[in-house]
This record gives sequence, C-alpha cells and structure tokens, in this order.
Amino acid sequence: MSQPTSSSSSSMWGGRFSEATDAFVAEFTASVTFDKRLYRHDIMGSIAHATMLTRVGVLTVAERDLIINGLQQIQAEIEAGQFEWRIDLEDVHMNIEHRLTDRIGIAGKKLHTGRSRNDQVATDVRLYLRDAIDAIRVELKRLLTGLIDIAEREHATIMPGFTHLQTAQPVTFGHHMLAWFENLKRDDERLVDLRRRVNRLPLGAAALAGTTYPIDREYTAQLLGFDSVCLNSLDAVSDRDFAIEFCAAAALVMTHLSRFSEELVLWASAQFQFVNLPDRFCTGSSIMPQKKNPDVPELVRGKAGRVFGNLMSLLTLMKGQPLAYNKDNQEDKEPLFDAIDTVLGSLRAFADMVPALEPRREIMREAARRGFATATDLADYLVKKGVAFRDAHEIVGKAVGFGVKSGKDLAEMSLEELRQFSDVITDDVFGVLTLEGSVNARNHIGGTAPAQVKAACAQARIRIAG
Repeated sequence: MSQPTSSSSSSMWGGRFSEATDAFVAEFTASVTFDKRLYRHDIMGSIAHATMLTRVGVLTVAERDLIINGLQQIQAEIEAGQFEWRIDLEDVHMNIEHRLTDRIGIAGKKLHTGRSRNDQVATDVRLYLRDAIDAIRVELKRLLTGLIDIAEREHATIMPGFTHLQTAQPVTFGHHMLAWFENLKRDDERLVDLRRRVNRLPLGAAALAGTTYPIDREYTAQLLGFDSVCLNSLDAVSDRDFAIEFCAAAALVMTHLSRFSEELVLWASAQFQFVNLPDRFCTGSSIMPQKKNPDVPELVRGKAGRVFGNLMSLLTLMKGQPLAYNKDNQEDKEPLFDAIDTVLGSLRAFADMVPALEPRREIMREAARRGFATATDLADYLVKKGVAFRDAHEIVGKAVGFGVKSGKDLAEMSLEELRQFSDVITDDVFGVLTLEGSVNARNHIGGTAPAQVKAACAQARIRIAG
C-alpha cells in the first residue's frame, strides 16, 4: 500500500485537511505532465488578471509590477528548460504560482484573489485553442493555395472521373483538385465560426458563482483579446462545448484528408499510376527493393481514427456531468491536445506534399479513353436530336456493349458502327465523343471545362485572401 506523502501539496487546500494526500492519489490526480503546455497562456492570463486587479484597487502598482516581472522570469525559465515541474503541485497553475511566491514572496499569494483554478483553466484552454486554431488555419491556407496552384497548372489535363470507383465521365485534374479545395475551404469556414465561440472569457466566474471583489471582466477580456465574456458563471467554468466543437471540426478535416489520402494511395499505385509522389514523402521496404510506399498519405489516413476517438472521448466525458465544474474535466485536455497536434501535423504534411504532386497526364488520359467515359455525352447528343432520354440511355448501353466486345471505345467506332444503334447519328457525333469535347461541353459554373477551372482558380484565390 502506498504511504501518505509528506509533500507540501496539502498547503493548496489550507486548513480543511488533517492529513496529506496519498502519494499514489497525488500522482493519479495530477495533470501537470500534460497541462504544462498551457504555461504561456496561464502566464498571459495571470498578467492580465493582475493588471485588472490593480485597476480596481485590489493590488498596488508595486505588487502588480512584482507579479508581472516574476511571471515573465518564470516563463523565461520554462522556455530555457530550467523550470522544475512538480507532481505534488498537481497542475500548471499551482506550479507557476508556487514558483512565483518563492520568487517574490507575499505578493505572489495575492495573485489568485478573485479567481479560481476553475475559471483559470477554462481561460487557459480557450487561449491555447484560439492560438491553435490560428496555426491550423495558416496550414490550411498553405494547402488551399497549393491546391489552387496545381489546379491552375493542370486546368486542361484530362482524367477519368469516378463513381463507385468505376470510370464515369471525363473531368480535368484541375477540377478534381478544386473539389478538395471546396472540402477544405468549408473546414476553414467552420474554424472561423468556431473561433468566435472559443473567444469568450470565463475568467471572473471564479469557482462557480462569481466573486465578491470588484473585478472588471470586460477590461480583462480586452487585455487578452477576447471578443466578449461568458455571461453565466456556472456555464463559464463547466462548459467544454468549444473543445467538443473543435474536435468535431477537426474530425471533418481529417475525414477530408483521409479521403484525399485514399485517392493518392490508389493513384500512386502501379495499377493506376496517375501521379508520382516525390521520394521525400515515401519510404521503401526492408525486404522488397522495388517498393515505394506512400507512407505520408497512409499515415494521415490512419491518424483520422484517433481524432474521431478524441471527439467521442470528449462527448462521453461531458454527457453525465452536472453543473458546475467537476474533476472529470481534467480529462478534456489530452484528447484536445492530441486532436490539435494530429490535425496540425497532417495539414503541414499535405501542404508540403500536394504542390509537389506530379500528374502523369498521358496515363490519366488513356484511362479516361478506355472507360467509355463519353457515354453520357452520346446520350445527351441523342436527346438533342429528339430521342427520349430513356431511349437514348438504352441505345448508348447497346453501343457500349458492342464496344466491350469489339475492344473499341465510342470515339474509335466508325459512323456506320454507331448508326446501327440509331439512324439519327451523323458525322457531327465525333465532336462530342472526344475527351476534349466532353469536358469543354460542361462550360458552366462548377463544371469541369478548362475555362471554368481557370475561372474557379481565380475566384478561389480571392476567397482565401481575406
């Protein structure tokens, strides 16, 4: 059985406890091993809190200056690797406060006036997540820019478009890249919207009911760059919607990157050979010298699962909690931190990799040519000649069946061969059966025509400029 610790951790609780915390319990309940990454935001919040307390007359200017100078020195210690993180002090907040009191004495003990660790940690996590969202959006913009660049460059490169992973209709590679742009642009929009709800200040809620001190929450919010304050003290300390909402947005980012990864894995295979992934994004085999494995997209595809798990973890964490703060909420940080790290790393990898993709234009074109990709164009041609669509569909199906048996694509058949299926077909049909004719015919907003792809690229640049 573990023995009670003789550490000074019981001093955090004042005189209520008659014995020190059990050593195992102290370690089991501590969070400093993972929440120490909040140190910069904890110090930022404490500096703002001290500044506000001075403004309302709770601290003197001299005490404020001592506190701020001490906190800045502690941040320098941490960033120099000279700070001793103590498990017995439980978390990042108490570690920093304890070191501050060691440095500056009684003034350090006054810093916690008018606040609780409950509103302090909620503030720290919001500050941290706000910065994380901004960093993620930087990587998203890099990736979005890379997608536009490659789409513009390959605006007329023809490839097969798929449904059910079967050749459907010809599209341009640029158009396909812009489809991923749209997916990821929505992710960026979700993050912008989410950031507004993250950027509300909990500090001032104290433990759960507010404080009797004459605090100025709006001033603290202004100092920390928050848009507004949380309007209910119970909600302020217990809400983790913002973390759940981020993980939901992160799960969608990873869903899109995972689907994109699946395409890259397929396209880079010997069976497709649509793209070449530069060597720096691949690895080899320890036994098969010919192998070039697409490890970056494979790993991103795999990492999607952990972000989905983080979302479920937070939803499950919160579903049974009564108001207000509960110790359960200590478990919010590791899933959130992991989701942030995973999304940020995955986006960085893709933002580096996508602009370096090398499309194999002739192979993609040949794949589009082989799959009867212009069958719909022939049906549309017949409809324009007065044939009912369902009849046209049946006629083209018979023509495709003939092509399968004869080994000929529709564009390779002679006029006589085509006319055996319908006598409305004339020699103008070949203008719609070519791959170029097919993509050029879809010349409308959202269509795959090269002219539309170029216009969409120009518009996309405007959309990400703000």
